Amino acid sequence: MKTCRCSVKGMVQGVGFRFWTVRTASALNLTGWVRNRSDGAVELLACGTEDAVATLQEKLWEGPPYSRVAQVTCTDALAPDPPCPDFSIQY
Repeated sequence: MKTCRCSVKGMVQGVGFRFWTVRTASALNLTGWVRNRSDGAVELLACGTEDAVATLQEKLWEGPPYSRVAQVTCTDALAPDPPCPDFSIQY
């Protein structure tokens, strides 16, 4: 299992990016969370197979139709304890 934390910058708030991320990550059988940050970025933590995490990292560059992704930064992270039961939005 692999866990990564990503920060996505650009026009990613107010365009459905968090909801898109939940749908995309869930389709890949990933667990974790996504949230807006006060600096305008979207942050997420994703846990799953190495291939699924890599696929999500690639798809983050696309985002939903009205987004404009300028930067995606992902780093390895420790798996949360307790593990996330699904992929959800944090408020």
